[in-house]
Amino acid sequence: MNNFDFTEAKSSIHSSEVLESEETISFQTEIPKQIQQAMKVYIEKHPNWDQYRLLQAALAGFLIQNGISSRLITRLYIGNMFGSHSF
Repeated sequence: MNNFDFTEAKSSIHSSEVLESEETISFQTEIPKQIQQAMKVYIEKHPNWDQYRLLQAALAGFLIQNGISSRLITRLYIGNMFGSHSF
């Protein structure tokens, strides 16, 4: 469960996204089945969300709530939560 596979990749995010041409890191991890099922239910009820957006918002929110002060992370969180594509 502690095995992370970090892979660096360049991404070009559409102009509707918060951050453009940022460097992204991809990772693979195991999550409890209950969390995966809850994510699936949420995404089915909110078609503008996907698993990537949901995880980005959750991780950014967690970091902000736990004292990480970064303008970039705050912008990512706000963009995912309240962007034009959030409803």
